[in-house]
Amino acid sequence: MASASATSLCRFQPFQNQPTKTSGLVTRTSSSLQLAPNGWAKTGFSSLRTSRLQICCAAKPETVQKVVEIVRKQLALPPESEVTPDSKFASLGADSLDTVEIVMGLEEEFDISVEEESSQNISTVQEAADLIEKLVEKKAAA
Repeated sequence: MASASATSLCRFQPFQNQPTKTSGLVTRTSSSLQLAPNGWAKTGFSSLRTSRLQICCAAKPETVQKVVEIVRKQLALPPESEVTPDSKFASLGADSLDTVEIVMGLEEEFDISVEEESSQNISTVQEAADLIEKLVEKKAAA
């Protein structure tokens, strides 16, 4: 089954000019589908043509290492287990209670306070380290 997203710059059109059943930008028929430009690239929707940038503050390696140590301690992981910045807490075996305990350990270690809304967005070691860097900088500026 073919599909098209809202940011697509093309629409699907059947090869044959037969009456067909349509659903949005996708035309369903028993024949093959081909892409046909719909004019969005030339008019309006300029924001769809720009590439998306994601700016991320990478935490210091020592911050990441401390987060790794706290995660290992809270989850009782053996030293030989691989915990990287991309490691997801869930894939390491953490449930929601473990995640809360990890956040509490991070608050204690770095003498910061993580708001509940922010803590719910943390799912990887890197995300935790980035948030810590941000909160430590904010605390130092205050």
